Amino acid sequence: MPVISMFYGIIIRFYLIDNKQHGLPHIHAKYAEFEASISIEDGEILAGKMPRKQLRLIQAWIELRRDELLADWELAISGELPYKIDPL
Repeated sequence: MPVISMFYGIIIRFYLIDNKQHGLPHIHAKYAEFEASISIEDGEILAGKMPRKQLRLIQAWIELRRDELLADWELAISGELPYKIDPL
């Protein structure tokens, strides 16, 4: 489960070959004791919990990096290591 980016105490990861869990392109975010799967398409939480402030930061980052995230998603679901993406 490679780390894609880190910013403001938030760790963003992709799970390799993870297209079966939610079926949608998504990231896994961790902040303190909170973890959530978040859609790349609309920034909504698919599973888990995240404080509102950190969720807003993640959503802004997704908006800025959507094309890179979707390219990395394709790599991750095929079992390849995704590239690092610049933080917020």
